[in-house]
Amino acid sequence: MRSLRSQSRSLLLPLAAAFLACGACSNDPSGGGTPLGEEVKGIATFYDATGAGNCSYEAGGDLMVAAMNTPQYDDSAACGMCVDVQGPKGNVRVRIVDRCPECDTGHLDLSREAFAKIADMQAGRVNITWTPVSCDVAGNLEYHFKNGSNAWWTAIQVRNHRLPIKKLEWKRGTGGWNDVPREDYNYFVNGNGMGDGSFQLRVTASDGQQVEDTLQKVLDDDSVEGSSQFR
Repeated sequence: MRSLRSQSRSLLLPLAAAFLACGACSNDPSGGGTPLGEEVKGIATFYDATGAGNCSYEAGGDLMVAAMNTPQYDDSAACGMCVDVQGPKGNVRVRIVDRCPECDTGHLDLSREAFAKIADMQAGRVNITWTPVSCDVAGNLEYHFKNGSNAWWTAIQVRNHRLPIKKLEWKRGTGGWNDVPREDYNYFVNGNGMGDGSFQLRVTASDGQQVEDTLQKVLDDDSVEGSSQFR
């Protein structure tokens, strides 16, 4: 059984502004994982999913979820991705919330609830075809600050995204954009922090779309809602 991590969800705060564009679209739409719409043949198993896991989401909520094999988990680039899974008895859409350390490329470890929609439970292991797709989410992007975040060490997770997240950048005032390294537990961590007061974030999706937002300050174990969403 893989280890599970969860973060408590906090109230949302308003943001100042946002901008949606595709001005820096990459020639590589994958963001390092499997591109949207690319069909993958593999196998499915199941586990006792809670909604939490290596992606650092909270337990509970919709349990149509899955753990991605380690190669295609791609150091958390797959977190939050939605996948359409076709099995011997039907199909289901799941969201990636965890990593399956022992799974090879193509392998998805589904929740019991999701596996039951595509195969008989007693089968245990079945051949599938799966395809990354755009998530059907409501509302705007959400930025969650990890517990312990402050002006001198800041960790941010992008949530409620329609498309997989490829990159997060930040800047203050008229300065240039700076990449924020992504950890395998699905937080972008700036080891030097983002300072006091407002700062800007730029989020790049797997297809190159970009959203810019201004946040008023660094929070600690709290969330703030963005002003836009990927198309």
